[in-house]
Amino acid sequence: MLELRPNCENCNRALAPNSLEARICSYECTFCADCVDTVLKNVCPNCGGGFVPRPVRPARNWKGDNYLGKDPASTRTRHRPVDPAAHQIFAEPIARIAPQER
Repeated sequence: MLELRPNCENCNRALAPNSLEARICSYECTFCADCVDTVLKNVCPNCGGGFVPRPVRPARNWKGDNYLGKDPASTRTRHRPVDPAAHQIFAEPIARIAPQER
C-alpha cells in the first residue's frame, strides 16, 4: 500500500494526501511536480526511474474500508535536497532513455 508521503523530498513542499501535484517513482520517492519538471527532469535522483502522478486515496469509505480514514497517509517526512549540478551529471544520460525503457 502506498505510504502517501507528506512532502517533496527536494523542496520540502507539503503534499497533502489529495494533492494532484505529488509525483512518485516506483519506489515511492515523492517529489512535487515543479521539482520533477524543473530540477529533476523526470529522473529520480534515488533510483534513476521516471515519475507518475501519485494516486489519491479516497477520503470516504465508499466500499470495504478502503479509504484514508482506515489507511492514513504517512506523517514521516523525507527531506533530502538534490544538488542540481550533481543531479544534472547523473540524469543527463538517463533522461535520454524513455522511463519505460530505463
